[in-house]
Amino acid sequence: MFEIIKKDPLSNARTGKLRTKNETIDTPVFMPVGTLGTVKSISPLELYNEGFKIMLSNTYHLFLRPGMEVIEKFGSLRNFTNYKGAILTDSGGFQIFSLSKFAKISNGGAEFMSHIDGSIHIFTPEKVVKLQETFDSDIIMPLDVFSGPGVSKKIAEKDLDITLKWAERSINAKNKEKNNLIFLISQGNFFDDLREKSAIYLSELNADGYAIGGLAVGEDKETMRDMLGISVSKLPENKPRYLMGVGTPEDIITAVSLGVDMFDCVLPSRNARTGFAFTSKGNLNIKNSVHKFEKQPIDDECGCYACLNFSRAYLRHAFMSKEIFSQRLLTIHNLHFYQNMILNIRRAINDGSFTNYKNDFLEKRQQIASLPEDTSLQ
Repeated sequence: MFEIIKKDPLSNARTGKLRTKNETIDTPVFMPVGTLGTVKSISPLELYNEGFKIMLSNTYHLFLRPGMEVIEKFGSLRNFTNYKGAILTDSGGFQIFSLSKFAKISNGGAEFMSHIDGSIHIFTPEKVVKLQETFDSDIIMPLDVFSGPGVSKKIAEKDLDITLKWAERSINAKNKEKNNLIFLISQGNFFDDLREKSAIYLSELNADGYAIGGLAVGEDKETMRDMLGISVSKLPENKPRYLMGVGTPEDIITAVSLGVDMFDCVLPSRNARTGFAFTSKGNLNIKNSVHKFEKQPIDDECGCYACLNFSRAYLRHAFMSKEIFSQRLLTIHNLHFYQNMILNIRRAINDGSFTNYKNDFLEKRQQIASLPEDTSLQ
């Protein structure tokens, strides 16, 4: 199911192959977020042709809309979305706590109020697994409890104990005759011993893969790195490791060096919709008036459709004029940037140059000076 291809001699970075029922995926891998079965402004074919062989969708959102009856009618989420690659579905636990006006957690499960119509629903670990089996997801994620930053250790420990019990129930609920994979989620908030406890306990359940959750939620970079390092060091080396909801290019390449294989984040598409582009020299705000007359593309080193065909001046004009096309072009560019970064990371690990690549990448990304924001149309 997961094969390690190459290990970097100077770090814990590695390349591998993850085999799911619908796709063989090279790792490290970045998964674009298609919460409702679509990555905003990008067609499924464009996504696949860009090289993204797996995307992430969300059980909570799809359960509420379009609803299970609709997806069941099509036989699978892949059929419904017409996406050719693999699909990982998150359980929606984070959304339950962040979107619901009313959420109650008990050992039994999570009771929540829909953010759409106020209807009350209950997710149990078993139900969440069955929902994702109805989606026929390539990778199933279990229900877990997200403590959030700033909670006491007592609360974090209570939430972790529920997460670990739910993980065991999720493993037992999975239909062993189906070849969907199931990953378990290591939590523990920002406490070293809880992070260790979580990773060790879950490792003994022998899941298909392991995720690290509850990071990149407002903590400083050093804390995130420390907690991630603890979790990764206690998780099985022969299983894929997935850092949930991360993140920036800098966070991704750092996590790869610690031994993480899989990532997802909304940043490429969300930032595009607010006028921000990722480039090899740093992040660029297309709204800035300095770009009004610039003939150069977003990134001279990029070969995406947007950079090959359009200037910064045109993109700024289209964005400031609220043309949807500008958001689409920026999304195309940002996704291409992430995919190209991942390809370069894999290549560097395989040829033994990862540490040099990482250092050069991080240094180069600091080149764009911080520009004052100017959203005027002058």
